This record gives sequence, C-alpha cells and structure tokens, in this order.
Amino acid sequence: MSGSTRTSADLDPRRRKILFRAWHRGMRENDLIMGGFADAHIGTLSESELDAFEGLIEVLDRDLLSWITGEADVPENYDTEVFRRLKAFHHHERPIHV
Repeated sequence: MSGSTRTSADLDPRRRKILFRAWHRGMRENDLIMGGFADAHIGTLSESELDAFEGLIEVLDRDLLSWITGEADVPENYDTEVFRRLKAFHHHERPIHV
C-alpha cells in the first residue's frame, strides 16, 4: 500500500511514474514526505520542476532526510525551488505521518 490519497487517472504517464516513485522510495519517512508532496503538487509542477523533483527522487534516502530535517547542508545542485517547497511542505514541529 502506497499511502497516496491522490488518483493518478488524470495524470500523464510521466507524472504517474513520478507519483509512484515518490511513494516507493524505500525509507517510509521519505515516502511520506515525498509522496505527500507529490499528492499535493504533481498535477501543477512544470516540466523543469518535474526534472528537479525526479532528481530528488534519485538521492539516497539518508541524505535526503538529513537535508529536509536540516541535519546536513543541501548541496548547491539540489538546493532548488522544488526542494525548498518540499522542505517547507514538511512541518518539523509535528510527526512526519501527520
């Protein structure tokens, strides 16, 4: 079970694939963060934003989570507007699953 609350029926094949991959990263915390963000925004991301999000999907789970939580600095090539939106989407004052 993915946890997704969004249907992919209205999405083009690229967005469907990205939505699936966002929910199936490996580390559940990242599934919830990236999948939740994808559920909310996949339909409105531009092609360049999709490129940036796909790049984030390829990042190792431990690295991505440490960037999102602020435990490590984000490398310049990943510090994009999409990453900043993803980081802002996760509220650090409450559990990831909320």
